Amino acid sequence: MDVEEFVRRRLAEDESEESIHTHLTGHLSTIKSASPSYLSAFSRAVIEEVKNTQGLRGDFFTCEPSGVTMGEFGVGSRGKGDFFAHREIARIIGKTSAFVGVDEMDDAGAVQAGGDYIVCTVDGMHSRLSDFPFLAGFHVTRATLRDLYVMGAKPVMLFSDIHVADDGDVAKIFDYTAGITTVGEAMDVPLVTGSTLRIGGDMVLGSRMTGCVGCVGVTNHLTARKSTQPGDVLLMTQGAGGGTIATAAIYSGFPEVVEQTINLNFLITCEKLIQDPVFSAIHAMTDVTNGGLRGDAYEMAETANCRIVICEEEARTLVEPHVRDMLEALKIDYLGVSLDSLLIVAPQTAAGEICRVVRATGIECHEVGYVEKGKPESVLMVDGKEQDFLPRFRESAYTPVKKVVDTYVRDFDEMKKGILHASDAAIAKKQRVLHRLMPQKYPN
Repeated sequence: MDVEEFVRRRLAEDESEESIHTHLTGHLSTIKSASPSYLSAFSRAVIEEVKNTQGLRGDFFTCEPSGVTMGEFGVGSRGKGDFFAHREIARIIGKTSAFVGVDEMDDAGAVQAGGDYIVCTVDGMHSRLSDFPFLAGFHVTRATLRDLYVMGAKPVMLFSDIHVADDGDVAKIFDYTAGITTVGEAMDVPLVTGSTLRIGGDMVLGSRMTGCVGCVGVTNHLTARKSTQPGDVLLMTQGAGGGTIATAAIYSGFPEVVEQTINLNFLITCEKLIQDPVFSAIHAMTDVTNGGLRGDAYEMAETANCRIVICEEEARTLVEPHVRDMLEALKIDYLGVSLDSLLIVAPQTAAGEICRVVRATGIECHEVGYVEKGKPESVLMVDGKEQDFLPRFRESAYTPVKKVVDTYVRDFDEMKKGILHASDAAIAKKQRVLHRLMPQKYPN
């Protein structure tokens, strides 16, 4: 519960301060174990602080609204709305000196330094694993290492961030860190720094936890998506999922499936490939995460400006059997959910050797598609016929709550107008502040 938001909304509705105080104190008493006098004083202090923020104007105090909420637009839900929002983020950042920048929508960014590439990435923990800190730390660390490895980089260090709401047990920090370092120590990548804070300081009640883990690595052979070429084939490894599959299992009554997600298969496979001579033949790699194969194939086609064809029958066999059975039982589209599979793009001539190296680690790998010239799009072949393979508005609904949320969708084009208006306003504000700071470099 965000008590600041609670007060702000009620003041906007012209509710009296005494009424707000009474209601807020009542809500606080259901969560906080504190004396009535403390809760009353806390409520009055919150009201006073919120009132002091009213009426502030100017670039540093106001944000041009889009009229669209995060949930409505599916931000973070790895679908059409999320991809659109991220392209707007890239537009606000603009063109930079990075060798691989955010505008390429890749798994990580890269800059050149001393003849090599320094690669950096960061991943947020799965929001529904707040009550399972070890799983949250384990899976987010594996995810950030995945994003680094698929750029062809050798990870050298990890950094973390964790935020726990005011009523959360301090033990969550420790369990989360244990999850991070389990993966880090196993892969010999040290956790070197981080930050620990409360969500919203004193203003957010409850025990919700959120956080992220990032990684830095180096390479002299980048395998970014833009290197995908017509004539290449797509190879995929077997995947058992990560945080998303664990969440689906926990909240849908299949806790035994979580065990399948606790592995280092992806990371070990990438490590072996990077050490093998065949690595130099690989054009691009990615992990099947962002909205599943639907999302990743779409983004790769857009970035590389080519046509990607996926064979459904070949892809289906690479979903770990226990996970596949659960997804089928829950009627979850496996093509639209994170599978933690490695997708490799390489010339046909190197495919056999790449598969041999991967299989030597005990992981199945085979061809699931190919790249050809044509308009940037991704298509799915089912029984020899092409089918629509566009990302959905959100990733596959993989929990009971998500199935309900999936039934509410506003008009996408209408929402896009609001999003574009807000991103234009953010760019204009950025330029105004840059001009104020450095008028010679950024004239009006």
